[in-house]
Amino acid sequence: MFVSRRSRVATLAACATILLATSACGEDKPEEASAQQVRLYGTDGNMLNSYPAELKERASLVDGMKGTTPLVPLPDDFKSRLRAVNPALTDYLYSAETYDAVVIAVLAAQLAGSTDPAAIAKQIVAVTNDGQRCEDPASCLALARNGQDIEYRGVSLTRAGFTDKGEPATASYATLTFDGQQINDGKTEFVGAGIESAASTKTPPKPKKQRPGGNTDQEPLVLGGLLPKTGDLAIAYPPMAAGAALAIKEINAASGALGKPVTWLDGDDGTNPAVAKATVAKHVTDGVSVIIGAGGSGISRAVLPDVVQAGKILFSPSNTDSSLTDVEDGGLYFRTAPPDSLQGRALADVILRDGSQKIVIVARKDSYGEGLQGTVRDELEKAGIANDRLKLLTYEPPADAKAAPVDFSGGAKQIKEFGADAVLIIGFGESAQVIRGLADAGVQIRQ
Repeated sequence: MFVSRRSRVATLAACATILLATSACGEDKPEEASAQQVRLYGTDGNMLNSYPAELKERASLVDGMKGTTPLVPLPDDFKSRLRAVNPALTDYLYSAETYDAVVIAVLAAQLAGSTDPAAIAKQIVAVTNDGQRCEDPASCLALARNGQDIEYRGVSLTRAGFTDKGEPATASYATLTFDGQQINDGKTEFVGAGIESAASTKTPPKPKKQRPGGNTDQEPLVLGGLLPKTGDLAIAYPPMAAGAALAIKEINAASGALGKPVTWLDGDDGTNPAVAKATVAKHVTDGVSVIIGAGGSGISRAVLPDVVQAGKILFSPSNTDSSLTDVEDGGLYFRTAPPDSLQGRALADVILRDGSQKIVIVARKDSYGEGLQGTVRDELEKAGIANDRLKLLTYEPPADAKAAPVDFSGGAKQIKEFGADAVLIIGFGESAQVIRGLADAGVQIRQ
């Protein structure tokens, strides 16, 4: 006989009540039988194959953990090209978004006929809307050199272009599952979000046709990386770096932009405002027009005033904080990653599909963590989860690599006392300490 999830939960609850009084249901130790098992959930910052290594000898604790990340079904050919750049690659998180950010920035410069960031910025949204459709750097650059309006559709940007705010109008999310201490691709599901009609319809400045032989007086276009080589988000660096390197390789194989090869200057954001600000300052000195990054939303928010003051472009492949949509940016901030207003709905759906009833949302204390935490809470409440069945907790992420690891013992005790059956962990590599803390507190993690 089929039994609904709600009925099954009610039956188990009734059985637990009987246990306390009579040791029924075939168990001699009622207090152990009634212990609550907790399902773990994650987000784009920790649903990576490299994440279990953060738990070292306790890596198996992640098995069964589910989560969402902005991700389209990546073509095998794209993965192969990425692995040609980095044969050791094990994850693809934000590789497509990084690739597309670099390509879009270069195409915008070609259409603008200039390396001036202000001129490039006016073409970025237009590159993705209302022109001749093209899907690779070579064909798009050929059209742009001829002064043709283009509509770029790449690896991550497939359904619709950018909104007036400079971010994707639509997105694709993947539901991922850890199995055997790695993401089980066979269990991955994809869901779309957003609406195509939100894409911009504004008319950009007229594209400039490239003169035969190019402009010999034009300086080469220089792009600078502001990606998390170090810090809490370093686990996401390899696929992002591979995406950028692949884009530059294919752009220059197609004769570059403005008649010259495009230059890439590497740079670390450190998942740390101080490190990121130093990198931005160096890029400004070195004549970078477009900065690709930062990795974390909070880091971009910290450096954006410096970038705007210098008159440069900040173009992130991985910022998802919804509040960045309306940040004061002077028209110089863009992103290929969708805002968390879309991811929050996908996460809430994943959690609710498992029948969770008492949910704790743990987040790193920054704009990314607290922003997504609030969005998921709102979506769960809209779905009928009462406020008293939700609990929000935050933790301070380590200031730098020398800082002590996150101590989540107090939070783990609260979760155990709350009787949660689901814990969503919003964080980066450091969030593994939350899982460790739960296990140390005796919370039974469902696998």
